[in-house]
Order: sequence, then structure tokens, then C-alpha cells
Amino acid sequence: MSKPVSTIAEFCSDHGISKCFFHKIVNQGNGPRLMKIGRRTFISAEAAAAWRASLEEQTAGAGKRGAK
Repeated sequence: MSKPVSTIAEFCSDHGISKCFFHKIVNQGNGPRLMKIGRRTFISAEAAAAWRASLEEQTAGAGKRGAK
């Protein structure tokens, strides 16, 4: 079973992205949902899965628009 929550560093490592890129996509509104517990920020397993699914949908949609 995967962990129920990840820190930003763990999320970035798990998804092969840098922390700088993570903060960029979050600031653009394209990142996963975040949750604050005290002063710490976490990403739930569900939020990470939803974020990945949205990227898959965007990719699939882009492929359909380019097809003739």
C-alpha cells in the first residue's frame, strides 16, 4: 500500500520532477491539490492520482485535436 500523504520533496522524487518545477506548476494552477497540517504542506495519495489522471486526459485530448 502506498503512503496516504507525501511531502513536496517525496512527491517530486516519486514523479521525477524538481521542486522548482513543482512550485511553478502549483503557482500556475496546474499542480496537485495541497493540504496544510500546521506549517507543513502535503499531497494526499488521492490528490496525486487525480493530478496524474488530469495530465493523462490533457495528453489524450491533445492527441485527438491533432488527429485528422
